[in-house]
Amino acid sequence: MSSLKRAVILLSGGLDSATCLAIARNEGFETHTVAFRYGQRHQYELQRARLLSEKFGAASHRVVDIDLAQFGGSALTDAAIDVPKSETVDAIGTAIPVTYVPARNTVFLSLSLAFAETVDAKDIFIGVNSLDYSGYPDCRPEFIQAFEQMANLATKAGVEESQKLKIHTPLIDLTKAQIIARGMELGVDYGLTLSCYDPGEAGRPCQHCDACLLRARGFATNGIQDPAIENG
Repeated sequence: MSSLKRAVILLSGGLDSATCLAIARNEGFETHTVAFRYGQRHQYELQRARLLSEKFGAASHRVVDIDLAQFGGSALTDAAIDVPKSETVDAIGTAIPVTYVPARNTVFLSLSLAFAETVDAKDIFIGVNSLDYSGYPDCRPEFIQAFEQMANLATKAGVEESQKLKIHTPLIDLTKAQIIARGMELGVDYGLTLSCYDPGEAGRPCQHCDACLLRARGFATNGIQDPAIENG
């Protein structure tokens, strides 16, 4: 059995979560990755999550099945709702967009908490960001702090053990450009990642959804071409 401290990493297959995985590994954690098949309109991100987990030598990788699509209410789970497209980042609105999936991070963190208890991990990493993001309420520091407090009240480990559960958000105050720069320092192959909300055949990025536009600006700020576009 490894003597390394263990961490659970929420791994979507996107740019942010891949960087989180690299950071956790760099900090000396034995990493256990978890992805979610939650009723999203495409499965490409799950393929990328598996590849990234293998690339970074995770001790284990799980895909958890849940069905948030049965509730609808999001362009990511309901084919009847169009994913918003724009030409530039400046055209992205300030209201919470229809790509917000109700309660998604609350559900994901709850299941990751259960996973953490079973592998004796006291640390969970999630790639939420409060700067270059689409305005989701469950990506804010206030939400993470509240969930961490709840987690330490609601678990056997939190009640009986001296070391409390910690939710790590290493990207929360970084711009997309800063996230990419950090990931490149840690050897992240961003050509393996997929951020697009509405990818085409074989996972080709649409280049016009909010996630694609924010990602493109991050690479442009670093003066480099997005390898996912080059590979596409």
